Amino acid sequence: MTRALICAAILGLATPALAEPVNITPDMASVTVQTDAGPAEIARVQDNDNMVNGEWARTSRPCPNFCIQPMNPAEGVTTVGELEVIAALQDPDVVVIDSRVRADYLGGTIPGAVHIPYTEMTDRLDEVGCEVDFDGFQCEDPSQVLLFCNGPWCGQSPTAIRRMIEAGFPADHIHYYRGGMQVWRMLGLSVLVPAS
Repeated sequence: MTRALICAAILGLATPALAEPVNITPDMASVTVQTDAGPAEIARVQDNDNMVNGEWARTSRPCPNFCIQPMNPAEGVTTVGELEVIAALQDPDVVVIDSRVRADYLGGTIPGAVHIPYTEMTDRLDEVGCEVDFDGFQCEDPSQVLLFCNGPWCGQSPTAIRRMIEAGFPADHIHYYRGGMQVWRMLGLSVLVPAS
């Protein structure tokens, strides 16, 4: 073996596994979305050996509170996956909402998502196209919204969704990303850590 081949082999062991490109879809490597801080790119981590670790790798949180959520949190709501989340982030007529509590949000969110904690959702329906009324809100022609939280075991966005519907927000205007931050991170998609 030549000295050059030995050096190349040693260097190959010390670098991340970049053997194959990690696209979002076969023809989409990344997308740019708008955030409060300006444009942000959503792509997947390019290290083929990348793994989820820390809190996001935990599989067995005690139930309650961490019970597996139903695929659909309420009748009329559409459950979506990552590609639909990415499309919604690029659609100015859709509001993507991180409905987690502030501490979870500050740990990292999907770029372009608006933070409205599930505990405040029904008090802030004016931010998603409802009109303030004497009895609360009139939601005759609200925005399309997409809510997410921590993952399939997280009840924050399902709770927000059910409360929104009870407050008069039309279920057919709500989309639910059940995978949440756990699956988003598992797929190596970009995470934005907000300024506190």
